[in-house]
Amino acid sequence: MQLLFDRDEYRARVGRVQAAMRARGIDVLLVSNPANQFWLTGYDGCSFYTPQMVVVHVDVADPFWFGRKMDAAGAKFTACLGQENIIPYPDRYVGSDTLHPMDYLVDLLKSRGWDKGRIAAEQDDYYYTAKWNRILVAGLGQGEFDDGFLLVNRCRMVKSPRELLYMRQAGQIATLAQDAARKLCRSGVRQCDVMAELYRVTTSGTPEFGGTFPCKPPNAMVGERASAPHLSWTDAPLVEGEIFYIEMGGVRHRYHSPLSRCVHVGDPPAALIETTRVIREGLEAALDVVKPGALCQDMAAAWEAVIRRHGIEKDSRIGYPVGIGFPPTWGELTCSLRAGDTTVMEENMTFHCIPALWRDDYGLVVSETFAVTPGGAECFADCPRDLLVAG
Repeated sequence: MQLLFDRDEYRARVGRVQAAMRARGIDVLLVSNPANQFWLTGYDGCSFYTPQMVVVHVDVADPFWFGRKMDAAGAKFTACLGQENIIPYPDRYVGSDTLHPMDYLVDLLKSRGWDKGRIAAEQDDYYYTAKWNRILVAGLGQGEFDDGFLLVNRCRMVKSPRELLYMRQAGQIATLAQDAARKLCRSGVRQCDVMAELYRVTTSGTPEFGGTFPCKPPNAMVGERASAPHLSWTDAPLVEGEIFYIEMGGVRHRYHSPLSRCVHVGDPPAALIETTRVIREGLEAALDVVKPGALCQDMAAAWEAVIRRHGIEKDSRIGYPVGIGFPPTWGELTCSLRAGDTTVMEENMTFHCIPALWRDDYGLVVSETFAVTPGGAECFADCPRDLLVAG
């Protein structure tokens, strides 16, 4: 079986999580987040629309994967687990009014004696539902669970050499995709056709390595819609004078390197060029403070000093940590590049700095994904930090 990482790396990851569990007095951790399941075990399937879980015991070397029976084959091919640690539940538990997979998990945990001690679950995770919690808490005889939300996420923040390799490769794919989109943009070309070309490049990657599908669609807005940060393209043709705002990510083995640029159809007005120049100045000022020991708020302060000098205000954060991406996000959720966030940057942490500005009738952005190194910020993409011109 070809694993994305060697077995020692997976075991080291589990060890980091167990150390964090011990520090908080947690005996059993229920991991519902598919990105965390992937990081801990290597399991990589689009099966998380039905209940699945990775369970970590603080004193047991290997976790176990729990999921639908038909997906156990996927665990066999992708997870760094022995067959005894791949535990399926029968298909009759799927879509049933009378049975639920969490009932099966309750019985499994009891059979191992793992219903004793302190149990924690990722209680604010997208995939951990109120019904799951109700069944598990009642079935395991717990008054309530500890909140294990973000425990694994924080363990993921410092990347290994191979993780950084995948993110560098993802950055190369992002560079190629943004350039392919820019080249296709021109008056009369449909927005959806530009995005189809972007998807083609993010999937095909480079001659040396291919890409992976992203965890979410690109944010891709044209004209006035670019004033809203999280909308999608349409099938309308591009028109001379429009801005095409594209926030996308190159992806390699689920590792995302986001990259955002704006493409202008036709010669851009001086005001848009100047605003983009200010964004670039602020982005580069923020990147200049990156080093081990810097605080997340230091980047925000550097950005704020630049835009304040130009009479610009921005009340939202300018970035967040990134890495593995499963729907609905590529963000690690642990901290933000904003005033008041005193998270200490460590070597080989990775972030997406996206100091976008949104106005009433347009939006502009220049972003970079980078790693923290002793020499500063190592950016993964190689795309001009300008308002790009179509064609």
